[in-house]
Amino acid sequence: MRGDRIFVLGKHLRAARELMELLLPEITRSSGKFIMTIAGESGSGKSEVAEAFSGFLAKRDLKFVILQQDDYFVYPPRTNAQMRRKDIGHVGISEVHLDLLDENLADIMAGESEIVKPLVIFADDRITEERITLGGVRVVIVEGTYTTLLKNVQRRVFIDRTYLDTRETRKHRAREEQDEFLERVLRIEHEIISAHKSKADIIITADYGVKENE
Repeated sequence: MRGDRIFVLGKHLRAARELMELLLPEITRSSGKFIMTIAGESGSGKSEVAEAFSGFLAKRDLKFVILQQDDYFVYPPRTNAQMRRKDIGHVGISEVHLDLLDENLADIMAGESEIVKPLVIFADDRITEERITLGGVRVVIVEGTYTTLLKNVQRRVFIDRTYLDTRETRKHRAREEQDEFLERVLRIEHEIISAHKSKADIIITADYGVKENE
């Protein structure tokens, strides 16, 4: 999503470093593109860990692409927020074209040289398209709330921080009005997303430690 604000801190770097130690052997053994997801609740640090992890990939000359679930929303951010306020039942997985994201990942796995994907322009509240070239790419990082549900991936990472843990982060990001309605939205999302933890291969804990999921 163009215009998103990402603040990478020491805790994100620490988690990304541990994640790199865990996944590097698999990445280097992989004959094709290694696709991984980073999921979790709003404000849990998905974008920040993805950005930090990509930095460690770059240091090893491993070319990467980051795909954001936010680009695959049915409606752009402000319009989606309005839709939620008209009907809170709008909140959930149906807000996102996960099927399209999975199709893009299937094309990547099949060896396509490029994909065409949606691109959200945050400031303009609109969705356009962009073409991503994949030549030389070794790692594809897909981050977003519901990305654990994607099929065409090798590893699923889940950040185990709830909306109660992320309140200060969300205030700092200032993407949405922090009011009681948003708390209701986040509670609904929590019920959905927390159920995905068991599907993950790797857990990033609330204090940003990294462990394999038991």
